[in-house]
Amino acid sequence: MLRRSPLLLCAALFVAGGCTQTASPPPTPSIIGPIVAPPLRTAGGGCSGEVAPYRAVMANDLATGHVNKSVHARVSAEIDRAATACAAGRDAEAVRMIDATKARYGYR
Repeated sequence: MLRRSPLLLCAALFVAGGCTQTASPPPTPSIIGPIVAPPLRTAGGGCSGEVAPYRAVMANDLATGHVNKSVHARVSAEIDRAATACAAGRDAEAVRMIDATKARYGYR
């Protein structure tokens, strides 16, 4: 009588079981529409569409601990200067100021 190893028997069953399975093709993703990049500027018009959202981002980053109080104070002061330029009707200058602040502190 021939003795068979239980390990050999398990391996044979595993291989045989693998051969009888049929693989289904991976699902094809459906395309709903064209991929659209998010807008670079927020809707809100001119510089006010830049000042208010950036102020909100900084407030959130302070609340969640992503920036410390001293960095928040410096950024807030720069945002305030941009808001003053915005209120004075100097939209392009205010947007440039916000862009420079974002770049300086890594928000670009």
